[in-house]
Amino acid sequence: MAGDVEHHSPQARILGGELRELRKEAGLTVRELASKIGLGHAAVSRYETGVRSPSPDTLARLLTALGASVVRYEELLELARRSSEPNLIGNSRSGLHKHLLNLAEFERTAERIVHVAPLVIPGPLQTREFASHIMSSLSGEEREVRVELRMARSSAVLSSGNLEAIISERVLGDDIGGPVVMAEQLRHIVAAAKAGGVIVRVLPKRLQQWTLAHNGSFVLFEFAKAAPIIHLEHYRGPAFLYDQKDVEAYRKALTMLDELVMSSDESIKLMTEVAEQLERSGR
Repeated sequence: MAGDVEHHSPQARILGGELRELRKEAGLTVRELASKIGLGHAAVSRYETGVRSPSPDTLARLLTALGASVVRYEELLELARRSSEPNLIGNSRSGLHKHLLNLAEFERTAERIVHVAPLVIPGPLQTREFASHIMSSLSGEEREVRVELRMARSSAVLSSGNLEAIISERVLGDDIGGPVVMAEQLRHIVAAAKAGGVIVRVLPKRLQQWTLAHNGSFVLFEFAKAAPIIHLEHYRGPAFLYDQKDVEAYRKALTMLDELVMSSDESIKLMTEVAEQLERSGR
């Protein structure tokens, strides 16, 4: 279509996921929606996968046909306008849980997900009890929604078998929620690793060289037919790095981390020992 743009930016994929959800809510198939606005079904499919971004005119027709609300209409038009930007900085203005749904879209389509976690247990590996303590500053209802979203995402990621995690040894020594909660958390990670749902490696706490992990947590998403993305979390929303110079810098730094971490077997052994210590102290 004239005016369409071809790219796999985070914005284009998020926009595609939103269009797919709107179509499902409207009870339409891809072919039915395409016929309704006079497009080929292949074009609609490419929009939903983020391979192409629709022109403003085509997007307006799609959203009208799908019965999008005024608020959602304006949000998606703004997202389409930003679809060519190399990186995406999120905020909390467009909906409390919007960026969590965006993350779920990347987790669903990634063929490899690498969490580097020097400060806290990665979200996909958190137990319900541990996650509740992590989110203790939120109101009761909001915390419940966030925890449920995290549990749903965790189940999907672990079942995919595409998850890798590098966890700092310092994190194992935290006592968030108390020794019983932390012991259960470590047992959960060990069980997931032994079941093949995740590859877990521990980064020793006493290192004599600087690594990117000292800068904080990040997530690498790699896709079969799209460029990789780096996800950075901050207190009020996420940042998604798509510019390939930025992404390659993180991937190169990740190679350095691979040379410093313990093996999977060593990591499982250490987490089991720490869990046993916590269980004894919690009696």
